[in-house]
Amino acid sequence: MAKNLRTGAVGAILDIYEDAIFNFKSTIETIPDDQLTIELPSAAPECQSVQAILSHVVHSAFGYATSIHNSMGNERIRPNKVFHSTISKYLNDFDNVFSYTENIFSAITDDDLEKHDFTLKIKTGWGQFYDIEQLMEHAIVHLLRHQRQLEKIKNL
Repeated sequence: MAKNLRTGAVGAILDIYEDAIFNFKSTIETIPDDQLTIELPSAAPECQSVQAILSHVVHSAFGYATSIHNSMGNERIRPNKVFHSTISKYLNDFDNVFSYTENIFSAITDDDLEKHDFTLKIKTGWGQFYDIEQLMEHAIVHLLRHQRQLEKIKNL
């Protein structure tokens, strides 16, 4: 069955993000719940367990969408970081974060994506400045990097 692709640049970003989330979920769905809290060797607090990684990725994804929404003149607070004890709850979180992002993008046009004027860029929590397209590209790569990390962990 052929996938129904969205239109325009916004549609392309959402399609690619949805694919990245789907692939990320495929990577984590076979992780046993009892493996979530096993301590991993990492100096980064967000990477000291599978649970910490997943909570970080979900929280970040909500943060990207919230930052984009707020750059359009809104004042929404992203959902709090949550630590779950089951993979199924994280799988549900990823469905929710995509719906949340898709909803925010319903008010964004292709012309909103790229901003060359520095004053219109979004300042991230880590100090970088991005336009909407760049922030979504970062969101996609963030998923891919942590997916790779989790694949390596699964192969240990």
